[in-house]
Amino acid sequence: MDARGAAVLVTIFAILAVNQVVIKLTNQGLQPVFAAGVRSAGAVFVHWAWMRLRGQRPDFSREALGAGLLVGAIFAVEFLALFLALDLTTVSRASVIFYSMPVWMAVTAHFVLPGERLTPVRLLGLTLAFGGVAWAIFDRAGLGGDVSLAGDLFALVAAVAWMGVSLAARLSAISRQTPEMQIFWQVLVSAPLLLLLAPLFGPLVRNLTPGTAGLMVFQIVVVASGVFLAWFRLLSRYKASQVAVFAFLSPVFGVAVGWLWLGETVTASLLVKLALVAAGIVLINRR
Repeated sequence: MDARGAAVLVTIFAILAVNQVVIKLTNQGLQPVFAAGVRSAGAVFVHWAWMRLRGQRPDFSREALGAGLLVGAIFAVEFLALFLALDLTTVSRASVIFYSMPVWMAVTAHFVLPGERLTPVRLLGLTLAFGGVAWAIFDRAGLGGDVSLAGDLFALVAAVAWMGVSLAARLSAISRQTPEMQIFWQVLVSAPLLLLLAPLFGPLVRNLTPGTAGLMVFQIVVVASGVFLAWFRLLSRYKASQVAVFAFLSPVFGVAVGWLWLGETVTASLLVKLALVAAGIVLINRR
């Protein structure tokens, strides 16, 4: 991992931490599932324009069609769950649980990916991180009314779905497509799914303001287009293990941003859970 790649990864995870707060604030103006659908729909047009600008045509070959639909459907589940999680629990707690994704990836990769066996050191990391996540979910002492068990469980579902997207993209036919096309599949398929499901979760609009619209533009252009594309480009350039080790920064940034921006309470107990998850992720990705 060279300095440029490391700097880009740190920037990506910092932006994703800020985006957790952005999603929570967007949910004040739009119903969460509807907001997730609008974001994917907007990203479809941004990615299409970017591909056309670079002289690329969308590749909907029969070979990749099934895999593209599958990855897009899992992507829809991931963000349906994440947007609902951030509506029902704090950014700090959602970050600790959602960014446990490398834990579930390590467990699954042990069985399905060659050369990804769990060593004693990785098992120790898995135990630490799993303990931190389980503690975060089941320790309900001193929590306010804006923190629900359902929100924590939605964050867990989102983490597992994120793992599913990464694994399906790696093992399926779309792994041979460009990073731009891999992201295009995800937003193209998830947009109609999320928009069709949105009415099941209540009124689509809550308190729409110009600020809400601005936050949505940030999510569409910066996150769902720029950051996601950069992430897949890095995965195509560097080894997955080199990229994954930076994931331990995500819950750290998430807790910090939730505290600084939203004034969320950061207890000693939460910091211990955060440390367990971060240490576990580092050990899981250690050579």
